[in-house]
Order: sequence, then structure tokens, then C-alpha cells
Amino acid sequence: MMDKIVLLLKSSTGMFPMLLLKHYKEFHLSDSEFILLLELLNTDLEFNPKQISYDLKLEMTEVLEMMNGLVDKGILEIEVRKVRNLRSEYINLDKLYEKLAFLVVNDEEKENSENIFDIFEREFGRTLSPMEYEIIQSWCGGEFSEELIILALKEATYNGANNLRYIDKILYEWKKKGIKNKEDVEKQKNAFHKKKELQTKELFDYDWLNEREDSKD
Repeated sequence: MMDKIVLLLKSSTGMFPMLLLKHYKEFHLSDSEFILLLELLNTDLEFNPKQISYDLKLEMTEVLEMMNGLVDKGILEIEVRKVRNLRSEYINLDKLYEKLAFLVVNDEEKENSENIFDIFEREFGRTLSPMEYEIIQSWCGGEFSEELIILALKEATYNGANNLRYIDKILYEWKKKGIKNKEDVEKQKNAFHKKKELQTKELFDYDWLNEREDSKD
């Protein structure tokens, strides 16, 4: 389970930054360390403190101090690799991926012991309104399973849209595509990603609401 989540985090360009944003305080990271980690994700992970210093407009000493701090906190490692007879330092983020995967597993275990309204309130970070309770109840009492509703909630959260209107649109799109469970969702995602890879040779974040517009290109 953990290995699969780690692979998913490494392959997704959008999920990892969103999870890191959500949890970095739990790792006792500062805002500057969070920004540094995002910068590292945009590199080929070869450690180049001079370039990092230039990109983030920081002094070299600040970069080196933060890197040492991240190593001490067990967030990353710096490895020496020999490439074409040249020794270079590379950044290994496997420890961070493992920490985030562990949190994902724990979150899923908590979800299994919570009712669907608790899950929405936790994801939204607030209490649901009476109207929101009614909307969610109507979904549960209609054609959608709790599993599918929670999956739609996660899709909305990953896209930074914590509102029921967005989730309702996702559920509507899934209904039209005949998507009824997690397996269907994953199959549709994989099919979309493969199509985009063939078109652009790059892997983009999946956006259910804009899929039809993208497929017209």
C-alpha cells in the first residue's frame, strides 16, 4: 500500500505539492523550507546551491543552512553519485515521499471510521451549513455511493475547489461516463493520461471538468 502511494506521488505533478502544502507544518517545516522543497521539485535533483540561491533570491549561506536543516529533520538526503566519471551531489526525497504516504494511509484509515459529513467538514476545515448537509444527503440517497462522493471530494480538494458546486459537477460528469466506483475513476484517469502523453509527451494533472475541452485539441 505504502509503495503504491509513493509511486503515485512521484508520478503525479499536482498531488505531491498539494499534500506537502497541507501537511508541511506537521513536519515542523518553515514556510521558507516549504518553498525550497517546491524549488527542488522543479530541478533534476542535482544539488546546485548557487542556482537555488539565484532562483529563490537567497544568500548561499541561507540555502545551505536550510538544506542541512532538512537533512537533520529526516526530510531529504544528499547523495554523491558518479556520472560519466564525474562526481556530483544529488538530492534524494524518498524520505519525504514516505512521510507523506504514511499520512495518506492514516487519513484513509480515519475516513473509514468517520461518517461522510465528518469527512467533508475535515476537508473543508469548517462546519457544514444546513443546506450543505441536505445536498450531501441527497447525493447519498440518490445514484451515488459514499465511496464515489468522497472520491469527488478529493478531486475537488486537489484542484483547490472546496465547494459543493464543483463536486456536483464532477459527479455529473462521472455519471455521464458511467463511472460508479474507485476502479472506474482510476481507469478513466489512466486512459486520459495516456492520451495526453501521446499528444504532448508530458503528464499533466487530471481535470475532470475540463476533459472534454482538452480532448478537442
